[in-house]
Parts: sequence; C-alpha cells; structure tokens
Amino acid sequence: MPAELTAVVLDCADPAALAAFYAKALGWEVTYEDADTVQLGGGPAVLGFQRVAGYRGPAWPGDAKHAHLDFKVGDLAAATAGFVALGATQPEFQPGGGDWTVLQDPEGHLFCLAEG
Repeated sequence: MPAELTAVVLDCADPAALAAFYAKALGWEVTYEDADTVQLGGGPAVLGFQRVAGYRGPAWPGDAKHAHLDFKVGDLAAATAGFVALGATQPEFQPGGGDWTVLQDPEGHLFCLAEG
C-alpha cells in the first residue's frame, strides 16, 4: 500500500519564530497559521511547527535525537554561513569528514547541509 508523505512537523516552543527561520532559510511561504501551529509550503512536502508545552531541543551529540532534516545546497560554506546568520548554530562535533555540515535551528532541531 503506497503512501505519499505530505508533511514533516517539528515540535517546538515558538512555532511562529521557528517557521520564520525556516521560511527565510528556504524561501518558503506560510500556508497556515494559528496560535499553536504554523505550516510552510514551497517544497515537496509541508514543513510544520507545533507548540509543545515545556519543549526542550535534542542534545547533540547524543542519543536523544529522534530525526533530523537534510538539505541540498549549491555551496556548502556559503549556505552554512547564511543559515548561521539567520540564527542557526554550528555544533563543534561534525561527523562526515567535511562532506556535510550539521547545524541546529534556533530551538535545537538538527539539520544537515550537503552540496549537491
């Protein structure tokens, strides 16, 4: 039974702020918003953010991470600098031998950038 992925939703403390970060970083638009949920459209699936009381971001490195996002970029160094300028942080621990860069969004969700 095939299924189609329609959305990836990240738990967070501040959906509007986190959605604004990703909207700027990806060039996507807000397609839905209420007090506890924001959704962005513009990619192969919706990227959503939902408020969770007491939310705490994952630890890195560590085993508390459940998932992360991967993004393909044209220039790894330039994209890394751009995401950091928008509020992402670059943890010291960087696996992969330079083939990709691990970043954390403003609420601690992990994502990777790789040239492609």
